[in-house]
Amino acid sequence: MTNSIPEIRDADFLFVTGSNTTEAHPIIAMEMKRAVARGAKLAVSDPRAIWLTEIADWHMQLKPGSDVWLLNAMAHVIVTEGLEDREFIERATENFDSVRETVLRYPPEEAEKHTGVPAEMIREVARAYAGTKKAGIYYTLGITEHTTGTDNVYALSNLVLMTGHLGVRSAGMNPLRGQNNVQGANDAGATPVFYPGYQSASDPDVRDKFSKAWGVEQSSNPGLNLNQMMKVLGTDLKGLYLMGEDIVISEPNVGRVEEALNHMELVVVQDIFFNESCRFADVILPAACYAEKDGVFTNSDRRVQRVRKAVDPPGNARADWQILKEIMDRSGLEQPDYQHPAEIYAEMASLAPKFSGISHERLNADPKGLQWPVETPDAPSTEYLHKNGVARGKGLFQAVDYRPPFESADPEYPLVLSTGRTLYHYNAATQTRRSEGLSGKQPECFVEVHPRDARRLGIEDGQMADVVTRRGRVRSRVMVSRQVRRGAIWMPFHFPDTKTNALTTDAGDAVTGTGEYKVCAARLEPRTEEQPEQVFPGAYAAIRV
Repeated sequence: MTNSIPEIRDADFLFVTGSNTTEAHPIIAMEMKRAVARGAKLAVSDPRAIWLTEIADWHMQLKPGSDVWLLNAMAHVIVTEGLEDREFIERATENFDSVRETVLRYPPEEAEKHTGVPAEMIREVARAYAGTKKAGIYYTLGITEHTTGTDNVYALSNLVLMTGHLGVRSAGMNPLRGQNNVQGANDAGATPVFYPGYQSASDPDVRDKFSKAWGVEQSSNPGLNLNQMMKVLGTDLKGLYLMGEDIVISEPNVGRVEEALNHMELVVVQDIFFNESCRFADVILPAACYAEKDGVFTNSDRRVQRVRKAVDPPGNARADWQILKEIMDRSGLEQPDYQHPAEIYAEMASLAPKFSGISHERLNADPKGLQWPVETPDAPSTEYLHKNGVARGKGLFQAVDYRPPFESADPEYPLVLSTGRTLYHYNAATQTRRSEGLSGKQPECFVEVHPRDARRLGIEDGQMADVVTRRGRVRSRVMVSRQVRRGAIWMPFHFPDTKTNALTTDAGDAVTGTGEYKVCAARLEPRTEEQPEQVFPGAYAAIRV
């Protein structure tokens, strides 16, 4: 996030797009509710009617996969009505003319045909966003989990830059991280393109610095990200080490993933519970949970906070860093004799300027934590980014044109399936399904269907139905609901006995490789409780024990 979570309460305009914030990020949603109660305007762009739409001034219920049309049309309104911040554009950005030329081809009237959002609503939201100083954009996987996810983010960034909503409080461009400490994992270099602190792996000077620090020559060959690894699983990639990641639940086109896992030479799973991926594991390493270890977590707004051990881990479970250290020891790797996570963080901070002023000592003295960048031991938190200018020198506009999703509804698969999360379960639900209270609230999977589609298909609320795509078939209970548009259906992915991600496509974004979970051509086939379930091909074939 360019800005901080506490700043949300002081915003005067919130544009929430592709984020069911109250269910996926309830603490952040509390700040949004505070802002609206204070008088802030709220625009929600989502194919579903979610709780936030009940308090929103505008619900832009767009067709799944039409985000670029909508966002370019908003930009069209801004530039044709002279609402752009010319001073900011000329001083702090580059390449604006190419975006201006592109968005002129996206008038709201045409956007209405492609998105289903009324042209006048597009104009109202664009005017309100451009005309409000404290206006923030908040988005999550509803924007990024598309084959055009990068284009969607560029289109949002263009709106921020052309209105000057950068480097000021309660504004900015704010992706809400979907899982605990995802921000911290990326900060620490858990991607193949960056070393810790977002230092480019393609920079030879950076590689040389880490080669000297770690005593191992760093390769110039790029590694694979998660999405790329899944494509070559079981073929070019023969070994897999999973930490806190249940790919058999969370990855798209999971039938192909399960089949590939049967051809692996080594699968290691390190987790606090036995999860679905453990069925394929050669080695299972029991890890400690957050309350059983020391360290730091980093949340969505770059806030680094201390985690303190409260109880000992059970049995043979250990903190992740201790497990990794022992593996390195047994592998014969020379390394410092780490005794505490503080020493490990200090090493990372010494190599990453963004964190060089952060230490366990400082965090111990400040329960609120520190927001990076903090580059010296006496530097304060950076509450919001780009206050003194855009980090790269100038903000770069990036023109994008609409591209259709990988799949669209057709006569064989006339519905569009999107997936997501619910309030009561968390991601792969490895933890939440073990809670009696949460499972009692939501014990099984469901598929939301619009009443008119349900009547047309002869399906009643509460009935079982097979959801079918080109990847497979799963059975789920029907929830007839006006939360979804006509022609659209929606399912959560938390339940291992109803593998929703057996249905989703692994066609990925050209830049990030992220699968298109949000747009999958599908059909519904009504079933009775007595009819045997049809399992998708290869789902449980040759599972290793």
